[in-house]
Amino acid sequence: MENTALEIVKDLKDKGFETYFAGGTVRDLLLNKAPKDYDIVTSAKPEEIEDILEHTIPIGKKFGVILAVKNGHNFEVATFRSDAAYSDGRRPDAVYFTDPKEDALRRDFTINGMFYDPITKKVLDFVGGQEDLENKVLRFIGDSHERIVEDNLRLLRAIRFKNSLDLDYAPGTLEAVRNNRTLIKNISAERIQEELTKILTGKNPGQAFREMSETGILPIILPEVEALKGVKQPEIYHKEGDVFEHTLESLDALPGNSSKELAWAALLHDIGKPATFSVSDRIRFNNHAEVGSEMAGGIAKRLNFSNEMTANLKWLVAHHMMFGGFMRMKKTRQAHWIHRPLFGELLELLRADALGTKPKDLSLYNELKKLSEKKELLLPKPEVLITGKEIIDKFGIKEGPEIGEILEKVQHAQMEEHIKTKEEALELVKRIYRSN
Repeated sequence: MENTALEIVKDLKDKGFETYFAGGTVRDLLLNKAPKDYDIVTSAKPEEIEDILEHTIPIGKKFGVILAVKNGHNFEVATFRSDAAYSDGRRPDAVYFTDPKEDALRRDFTINGMFYDPITKKVLDFVGGQEDLENKVLRFIGDSHERIVEDNLRLLRAIRFKNSLDLDYAPGTLEAVRNNRTLIKNISAERIQEELTKILTGKNPGQAFREMSETGILPIILPEVEALKGVKQPEIYHKEGDVFEHTLESLDALPGNSSKELAWAALLHDIGKPATFSVSDRIRFNNHAEVGSEMAGGIAKRLNFSNEMTANLKWLVAHHMMFGGFMRMKKTRQAHWIHRPLFGELLELLRADALGTKPKDLSLYNELKKLSEKKELLLPKPEVLITGKEIIDKFGIKEGPEIGEILEKVQHAQMEEHIKTKEEALELVKRIYRSN
């Protein structure tokens, strides 16, 4: 990817245009990290970029951005620009093609405002980004308030970059985020979801959510998570504190390569506790997993998650307490769970949950991890006795989650050897349908 990006820079330079790597690409290179993307800026106008490069797509041509496709990789190639006002808090009303310095000054943070010439190996820095990166400081370029008003998502991006890169806020930066917190309401659900996912799957997610709460952003975008604050837990099992603190510590216990599903499940696994809080012999949260699953589904819908992601998230939250009786299950039943596509994620959720608890106890996780790797439990899945389509056609049940639930019950019965034939499966479905 880097070699291909270098070829594009050479192609544009050979035609006489000033061309550099830009933004996060430069930041990552200076941190000795492999960039996920190679963004390129140039003095060439969009039409000139299209003429010079072989395969291009005009994804943001009116903003000076062309997508270059080469050797199976995609690169955003942008013309140096200065922005007009941002009426919608997201995109400039118009852009003006300009020079590297003006382009740097309209960017968000100093660490993202540098350019790099991969031919001469020189950094072009008009904003003090190198110094801030060396001193591990996150600083807006120019006036913090103006940068946030231009693109309101920078409220979350500031928190993400500070924590994912282990930086400190420059003086006034966090105050600017706090003072402009209500502007987050202008951002679409999709953009908020994407930024939160990057935070959850990056470094220091617990501290990032703590700062979202402290700045007043969290109550606006995820009031259900903010509501975990002050919800007491039985101290004998949870010396770490309230449900909010437990959740943040669970987030920080996630493995570095966590999937989107696992990260969101760790954030929302105890979301049902405030609604199920009760005190009898001790503090209890009866059925909080089931209640939390429905709440997680509502949050996923609000943030426009895909149907598959929503279903996976709900399943993980709903079943995060099921391991208590796992070791007493029959081997066939254990094998059924181990064969579930999300079993590995559920097991890692158990680990994060345990590490987010004081005193920490990984004994159950370790036991389950060993058990899940035993070959005798890695049985082949049983043959399919009945399909979802057959259930719909024969019983007139509408397509939806109920079909999956019925199929799961059929498979349970099959692995417990209660049923063996298609006729027995149909009879079981009939009983389940009648009971509903």
